[in-house]
Amino acid sequence: MLSKCHVVVIGLAISSSWGNGHATIYRSLLGALGRRGHHVLFLERDDPGYAAHRDLRDWDSVRVAFYGSVQELGQRYRSAIQGADVVIVGSGIAEGQDVLDWARRHTRGVLMFYDIDTPRTLQRLETGESCAYLRRDQLPMLDTMLSFSAGTALERLVALGAPRARSLCCSVDPGVHLPVNEETRWDLGYLGTYAPDRQPALGRLLLDVASQRASARFAVAGPLYPDTITWPTNVERVEHLPPQAHAAFYCGQRFTLNLTRTETRRLGHSPSVRLFEAAACGSAIISDACEGLEAFFEPYVEILPATDARDIEQYLDLSEGERRTIGRRARSRVMASHTSEHRALELEAYVAEAMGVSELARARGAARAPAAL
Repeated sequence: MLSKCHVVVIGLAISSSWGNGHATIYRSLLGALGRRGHHVLFLERDDPGYAAHRDLRDWDSVRVAFYGSVQELGQRYRSAIQGADVVIVGSGIAEGQDVLDWARRHTRGVLMFYDIDTPRTLQRLETGESCAYLRRDQLPMLDTMLSFSAGTALERLVALGAPRARSLCCSVDPGVHLPVNEETRWDLGYLGTYAPDRQPALGRLLLDVASQRASARFAVAGPLYPDTITWPTNVERVEHLPPQAHAAFYCGQRFTLNLTRTETRRLGHSPSVRLFEAAACGSAIISDACEGLEAFFEPYVEILPATDARDIEQYLDLSEGERRTIGRRARSRVMASHTSEHRALELEAYVAEAMGVSELARARGAARAPAAL
């Protein structure tokens, strides 16, 4: 085990999960680090949109503080950065390039970048498009690039200039997401913020099925869906669900639907945090096909792949025994491999690796230095 460290994370948001999947990922990972004895400070831009929807409650594993600008970040938290053993800058933050430059100037310990948007980042950096939170020339100044995506993404990040890239997929806090006794209200449900590229799949795999199965019940939870969408009468809309309400939502469904963003599907090996949450609750998951999914769940045994409405119809007709068995297997897989504790251990190993490389580099530099006269 890595000895107790002072860890500072500058990330998109942890205080609010409204339209923001980063919050759930950070809460799971950093909560586990805190429980393992590390001292964690999360620095969050004081964004009015998130401030109006903060749902972090009674959580003391991580200290959270806010800043209003890069200038204020430097004025108030420079000493915290300088005193940290590990500094992690996350993707998606406002003025992210400037924040990372500032962090590099003042970090004395290990500097990491946690890319929770790897599919988007790779597309922009490899094509030369602007990426607001990361420049290609910043990759070599990192000690380690942490990637939400596994698989070939790691090789591509190294090819772009990262000294090393390690996968740190999302995880689930089993104390928050777990089976609960809940009356079954829906045959199929979906939880996710509106995304234009996901909407056709939602229409094909849920809304069309709902229109054909008038006696069945469906639910779509998540913010930002436009008013122009026509919802079948048997589809219940839930505007927003805070993380503490996710377990009841998953356990109130016979099946949970998982949908993948276009960029994420193209890259593959990028499991959604919703997959792990639903599985930890023992929900039977139906997911659109995505390369690398089999590395996390065994198809047709722990998860049900779907390409069209006919697949959904077939799964909805499974017996309760078959459905529950799939849910139990998915939960077993998550508890064995994908909890917040597993990810905290992985991060500790990556930090130890980076510290060892830094020490070796300093030792080699000292050995090459001329003897004092």
